[in-house]
Amino acid sequence: MKKFNIRKVLDGLTAVSSSSSSASQTGAGKENDAVPESLQSEHFQLCKTVRHGFPHQPSSMAFDPVQKILAVGTLTGALRLFGRAGVECYCQHESGAGVIQLQFLINEGALVSALADDSIHLWNLRQKIPAILHSLKFNRERITYCHLPFQSKWLYIGTERGNIHIVNVESFTLSGYVIMWNKAIELSTKTHPGPVVHISDNPMDEGKLLIGFECGVVVLWDLKSKKADYRYNYDEAIHSVAWHHEGKQFLCSHSDGTLTTWNIRTPAKPTQIITPHGKQPKDGKKPEPCKPILKVEYKTTRAGDPFMVLSGGLSYDTVGRRACLTVMHGKSTAVLEMDFPIVDFLTLCETPYPNDFQEPYAVVVLLERDLVVIDLGQIGYPIFENPYPLSIHESPVTCCEYFADCPAELIPALYSVGSRQKRQGYSKKDWPISGGNWGQGTESYPEIIITGHADGTIKFWDASALMLQVLYKLKTAKVFERARGKEEKANADIVDEDPFAIQTLCWCPESRMLCVAGVSAHVIVYRFSKQEVATANVQLLEVRMQCELSDVDSPDATGEQTPTQASSVPSSPQDGEPPATDSTQPSAGGNGSNSSADGPRDNIPCLQVRSSPLKQSPGYQVELVVQLVWVSGEPPQQITSLAINSSYGLVVFGNSNGLAVVDYLQKTLLLNLGTSELYSPSEPNQRQPCSPRKARQPSGALCDSNDGPNAAEERCKSPNSVKYKSRRFSKTVANDFDSKDVSFIRSRSSSMTSVDRESREAVCALCFCETFPKKSSDGAPSPCVLVGTTQGSVMLVALSLPPGDDHRLMQPVGISSCGTVARLKGGILTMALLDAAGAVLPASYEPWYDPNASDEEKEKEKSRWRRPASPPSSQEGHDSQFAVLCSEKQAKVLAMPSQTRVHKHNITESSFVLRADVVQMGSGNCIACFCANGHIMTLSLPSLRPLLDVNYLPLTDMRIARTFCFSNLGQALYLTSPTEVQRITYSQETCDNLQEMLSELFTPVETPEAPNKGFFKGLFGGGAQSLDREDLFGETASGKASRSLAQHIPGPGNMEGMKGAASGVVGDLARARVALDERGQKLGELEERTAAMMASAESFSKHAHDMMLKYKDKKWYQL
Repeated sequence: MKKFNIRKVLDGLTAVSSSSSSASQTGAGKENDAVPESLQSEHFQLCKTVRHGFPHQPSSMAFDPVQKILAVGTLTGALRLFGRAGVECYCQHESGAGVIQLQFLINEGALVSALADDSIHLWNLRQKIPAILHSLKFNRERITYCHLPFQSKWLYIGTERGNIHIVNVESFTLSGYVIMWNKAIELSTKTHPGPVVHISDNPMDEGKLLIGFECGVVVLWDLKSKKADYRYNYDEAIHSVAWHHEGKQFLCSHSDGTLTTWNIRTPAKPTQIITPHGKQPKDGKKPEPCKPILKVEYKTTRAGDPFMVLSGGLSYDTVGRRACLTVMHGKSTAVLEMDFPIVDFLTLCETPYPNDFQEPYAVVVLLERDLVVIDLGQIGYPIFENPYPLSIHESPVTCCEYFADCPAELIPALYSVGSRQKRQGYSKKDWPISGGNWGQGTESYPEIIITGHADGTIKFWDASALMLQVLYKLKTAKVFERARGKEEKANADIVDEDPFAIQTLCWCPESRMLCVAGVSAHVIVYRFSKQEVATANVQLLEVRMQCELSDVDSPDATGEQTPTQASSVPSSPQDGEPPATDSTQPSAGGNGSNSSADGPRDNIPCLQVRSSPLKQSPGYQVELVVQLVWVSGEPPQQITSLAINSSYGLVVFGNSNGLAVVDYLQKTLLLNLGTSELYSPSEPNQRQPCSPRKARQPSGALCDSNDGPNAAEERCKSPNSVKYKSRRFSKTVANDFDSKDVSFIRSRSSSMTSVDRESREAVCALCFCETFPKKSSDGAPSPCVLVGTTQGSVMLVALSLPPGDDHRLMQPVGISSCGTVARLKGGILTMALLDAAGAVLPASYEPWYDPNASDEEKEKEKSRWRRPASPPSSQEGHDSQFAVLCSEKQAKVLAMPSQTRVHKHNITESSFVLRADVVQMGSGNCIACFCANGHIMTLSLPSLRPLLDVNYLPLTDMRIARTFCFSNLGQALYLTSPTEVQRITYSQETCDNLQEMLSELFTPVETPEAPNKGFFKGLFGGGAQSLDREDLFGETASGKASRSLAQHIPGPGNMEGMKGAASGVVGDLARARVALDERGQKLGELEERTAAMMASAESFSKHAHDMMLKYKDKKWYQL
């Protein structure tokens, strides 16, 4: 058992985790104790910042017409609030129950949510992070519908039993006033009317309540007399009800696709019955039934015909037709097709008063996977351009990278080329959801997020200042021919669906070079240009990577010895191996089957590069396509690691077969080695040649969701310990994201067993650097590539570049393998170099220039080319660099060039690290790690002291593991659902400034004036009738409600949450409201106590008076 080291606690290990540390300092490492480290545990704190994207599984929606704020609830209990562009907020109900309905307290900065677990909650929106003030949990009845009249504090709640209860939203207590279903319907009715599906008050008379039951019965209830005035019966079930603003008529939508219009004083039959999408028979019979009209809204205008908006109601013969929204205006009927099923819609109107002309101007349509706003004021009903980043899931996200503190000119450059890609035909009006204010954050540095998608697209997002806006979209599939026929699709090579899906990407912000690897074993190199260019032929390089060496025992993962250096290997492709082809046309038969009459497939790529000329718009343009080809009937293995260096003009990538280095300037293959051949021949544990393997099916990073009952067990393993499966891929990464019972299938290995040793050793991490290729290097550092494998080995490959830029395109680049540098437990995740002072040594790069510019401009740009200052030379006997290596299990720091281990830290024993990055904080560097057990940790550099360890998020599905990434300055993100990105910070400074950086939802706005009655309405009483609901629903008039009916739960944000509201006007208003609430509460309690004392005194006085009268005339002896 290891001894507990109290020093690590003092250094900042604040949370108990499964990690154990064993720092060791040997030999030359002792002098490194003097390396100053500015980062301490107090510089770190973990918290969520913002959530972007479309709400996953939306279920309901509400809009505040005065504050101009939209709220969306989901089936997972989440709340998303939207204002103007950049104003977003995310909240979560603790129970996780689905949100069935939302109601704003209009212009009050509050929101009521009703959940599927029969609870209602009052949210305070006057603070930057909304909190629940009150909750009420119903015990005996299920909530089906809620209604809160404008400027009222009494909330009507309909239940599944057909009853209506009334809640005071200020105190969240039930009123004793209850409308029972058996009193609402006729006594002669023998059946239960069903759940309450609608509640609303008459726009002109607040004392009349319209109640809709599912069976088709509608009741107009008089609140004062506590009886039904009228009952309206129809044979078909009701889905929704809408009033005319004058309160004399209402409209019902039914399950047979009909709309019935009723006059409130003629309940016998509807005044009109229409079937908007039904075929009208000529003989006058009833039209054929249609699908249910799920919702209808009726909005009047002062100067024209009213608008009738409805969803559903299509004819049953329209099988396969997409969901539609119907807008009926006068004699015209417009049917607007939607891309996804409609969840809910709301008509936005100019006034919040229901008894005035509504003047509708837009319709917000909430779809299952999109949010659409339709402009009712323009011909053709165009949609508004959506300013929110809701298109993240337009194609499922397959990979994600986060870059903080980018070069300042990058975002304008990407925006300028991306603005030309925008669609046309949007409404010319401003976005109508315009409430809230932006945050006033002090931190402002450029941040860019890049997402790769299943359809081969790559999106660049501006993520600065806690906002998210799409900058530019790149379609990599344009490079390839698309399969058009069924036969071609049936013979897909590696994946049956989404063959262009992005597997991984590498981006150099300074040079703007982009390198992308796809699931079909292809790599595309892009350059950035501001000018359009026509490419006659796409440059293609085909690479044949094969592994004919059997996997035997791997090097000891725990070995600490450093082997002797290996001899150099040729820089050209191996002897006896077919050379890579450099052509502009792919090999024939690109869509053939695995075998044919001529024998097994060989030297054929998985995708066919397009043969026609390619017009490339400004932005990223193809420089080179590299494709791995079939080898003797075996498909190519998917690419597991990728790196690009603009200064060297090289791309390096690896898979389970080995490593390849490509010169994208000369369009040639420089190196193609099997993984085992990277080891030095003198190493004691190197792999020995054996007989060739049998033909194998592809083994990639995609996993089928129906792998049998063992899938759940596999999920608990390291992603690198799962063996490759001998089968074709049936689904893509995107489809795996929707399945939670999937296993990780990267081919790394930790805690090796005899069975796990059968998996191949893949190249899983790559890093360009300038270091010392040999232990006893006396000169300056030279260009190298650090190669990490799934077995925990780190090898060094030295590069020999031609001297001077003039010879770069003429002479080949020399490459030699230098053998193993170190071995760690588990697969390698990240590698980096530090200088002697502990600062990160960035890879050299070539500053960006436009490749399509004129020669003069190119020369001007080239004259400004620079490379980062080379690391200092190593003095004899002294180390001048540190190599930082991190695997799934541990981290090590080596002194270079001696390759002596100076620090080591075992990150976790029982779990494994999913993502690790060397990141720069404001005053230093550290390693940030995310473990499968949910812990997020940071380690100092170079001493590997634990600085942060928080149990944040247990791994629940593969999506989080694939998309979690750290960035500089304490930022990180991951895909929390298929449609949403969650951003977090582990920086104490960002957490302290978060309140200022977040946007404000509530802004002080005056409520519009109520409509004038007019002279004649005021004279003859035709205006709106008000009602003192306090007299009806208060405890004095209606008594107390049953305690067992519902339970009141004070919210965590009751007084404390409101007191913590943001400073400024909103904070002052919130504090004033708190003070008033507290004072009112105290006054109320004092009033109750005073009344009780008065009642007691009156009772005592009465009894004393009675006693006096009883004994007044009696003598003492008569007592």
